[in-house]
Amino acid sequence: MGMSNSVKSVSGTIGPVGVIGLGNMGLAMAVNLVGSGFEVVGTDLIAESRNALNKAGGTAVADAGEVGKRCRHIILSLPSEAALHAVCADLSANGARETIVIETGTLPLTAKRKACDFLAGYGITVLDCPLSGTGAQAKNRDLAVYASGDAKAIRKCRPIIDGFARVCYNLGEFGNGMKMKLVANLLVAIHNVAAAEGILLGVRSGLDPATVVKVIGDGAGSSRMFQVRGPSMVDRTWDEAMITNTVWQKDLKLIGEALLTAESPAPLFSATIPIYTAALTSGHADHDTAAVYEVLERMAGLSPHAS
Repeated sequence: MGMSNSVKSVSGTIGPVGVIGLGNMGLAMAVNLVGSGFEVVGTDLIAESRNALNKAGGTAVADAGEVGKRCRHIILSLPSEAALHAVCADLSANGARETIVIETGTLPLTAKRKACDFLAGYGITVLDCPLSGTGAQAKNRDLAVYASGDAKAIRKCRPIIDGFARVCYNLGEFGNGMKMKLVANLLVAIHNVAAAEGILLGVRSGLDPATVVKVIGDGAGSSRMFQVRGPSMVDRTWDEAMITNTVWQKDLKLIGEALLTAESPAPLFSATIPIYTAALTSGHADHDTAAVYEVLERMAGLSPHAS
């Protein structure tokens, strides 16, 4: 993807963009921002991730407080509520008033609202902007951003978002982004298992698995998850995790809580839970969720690699 006109016009004047959390998603966003012409200052607890940012042309610093000192626009890509609260404490002590924080994590909405209210007391605006897409999609700037919160702040951040994402949706009041993300993740949970079921049916029926992925991926029965994870299922490359089954459990829990709160029935989603639990407990905890394919193989009485 080429650089958008909005990015070209402001990347040199908007100032350094901070990225706190340089995991699969955070590092990919940071690298794409560098490629889009932004100065990027980032940090992570893991030295290897900081080194990767330096190699990509960004500037790695020791901690979140240092990012807060240098940047007026900061992206958060954090793994937990505890990490979010710790970073908010650092930013409250070191960030300048009128800083805008783009919070991209899949975290409880209550935690995000707490962070928003806390930093508002220091003149810092927090936006709820979860991402739709895998780590691989993030590398290719194929992310959708579900932005919610202060409309003026979202407009100010659009050039930055355009620097790492394919599209941005302004969903209105703070929290709507996370609500939309859980709708998306419910469908991801279902489509991922459905992809595994479909491929295995093809294999058990005597079809070549790679041909199944190619043909079905181009037809009405396809889904984005079929296209993204189908090849991994066929090639058995789930050790190259886009999201691990361990991390995915957090997302499943959030979806379940949202369904209970909304009193919304979800029989298909509920049916996926034992499959993901089996993946978690059968040696795939650190593997990608595409490993549900092997869970279904075992249910079919097949030994690993039999298909």
